[in-house]
Amino acid sequence: MTKRVALAFSGGLDTTVCVPLLEEEYGYDEVVGVTVDVGQPAEEFDEAEETAQALDLEHYVVDAKTEFAELCFDSVRANATYQGYPLGTALARPVIAEAILGVAEEHDCDALAHGCTGKGNDQLRFETVWRASDKEVIAPVRELGLTREWEIEYADEKGLPVEGGNEGAWSIDTNLWSRSVEGDDLEDPTYVPPEDIYDWTTTPGEVEGEELVEIGFEMGYPVTLNGEAVDSVELIEELNEIAGAYGVGRTDMMEDRMLGLKVRENYEHPAATVLLTAHEALEQLVFTKSERDFKQQIDDQWAQQGYKGLVNSPLVNSLEGYLDAGQEKVTGTVTVKLQGGQCRPVARDSDYGVYSESAASFNTETVDGIEQADATGVAKYHGFQERLANRVLENVKTGENGETLAADGSGDEPEE
Repeated sequence: MTKRVALAFSGGLDTTVCVPLLEEEYGYDEVVGVTVDVGQPAEEFDEAEETAQALDLEHYVVDAKTEFAELCFDSVRANATYQGYPLGTALARPVIAEAILGVAEEHDCDALAHGCTGKGNDQLRFETVWRASDKEVIAPVRELGLTREWEIEYADEKGLPVEGGNEGAWSIDTNLWSRSVEGDDLEDPTYVPPEDIYDWTTTPGEVEGEELVEIGFEMGYPVTLNGEAVDSVELIEELNEIAGAYGVGRTDMMEDRMLGLKVRENYEHPAATVLLTAHEALEQLVFTKSERDFKQQIDDQWAQQGYKGLVNSPLVNSLEGYLDAGQEKVTGTVTVKLQGGQCRPVARDSDYGVYSESAASFNTETVDGIEQADATGVAKYHGFQERLANRVLENVKTGENGETLAADGSGDEPEE
């Protein structure tokens, strides 16, 4: 009986060495390479196809850009960021894993394999999807304890179609939503990155002037760009170009991974920055204070699950129920200004706005029949408990210095 395994295949060093290893070390007769399109550059697909041909590898490319873009828009409704940056790689991995599983099922594969190490997050994000199936999960790099040096030597010995394992100084992962750059000198927190690590964004301030961009939302989902209806993929791609030209969307951070490691990461995410900024600005207009306060808890939990790759978990399904109800009001437009690496909202409009211009105006004497003088009683009570607590504390301290005052401020008056 022929044993087949579906391999998440990029054509890079790790996944290339996995092909013969799956045959030699794991006893698989056939390896099926699967590359999933979530918005990578065209040259990455060319590399994967050329490498697959050189390996005589059965190879499939799955277009999942729309599925990924829709998940990114789900994250916008939840204002989802992890430790301050938009979730790009984290959201892409479950989409990629689902696509590979679909190919594996279609071609009767017995197992699924990836080239992740045992130190990163991606192994967990892939496997949380795959382990829900009945197929074996294989991670050669992790399970065999491979190092990059060993892989380079192995590739050279086998004559594998990689350029000596030299894929550049930086480790780069790109999709529609973000571009991540890590490795080499960037692993040193004191190292100042050169401008050439960036590809999507110009140096902030390099481009003079400013640009106004209007984003239209329906039920929390971005649907229009400058008044024109645009599909999800095109909207993200256009915004990456527009906002990236002004240096918008850079993050340099120390990130806490799921396995407990702290790593230096650099990200570019122009479109994500614009859409998240605009969405939150619209929520500020249409939500009451209590809704805004509570939504922060929803957002944080969604982002934590998203970072772990658990976007199909029962918790996320429940959170989506709340979002479906609350985001109905997040319908309207927001105008943001792009300038000098910054994106900030400068105008917003919605039929659901919880705002009254006349009520907020300094030129209006009454609000819904409420006189300004009616606030006097509120002002007297405001802070009363805090003032009382401070007096009690002062009295207790005074009593400790020899005066006979009780904690409530009562007691004998000190002698003259």
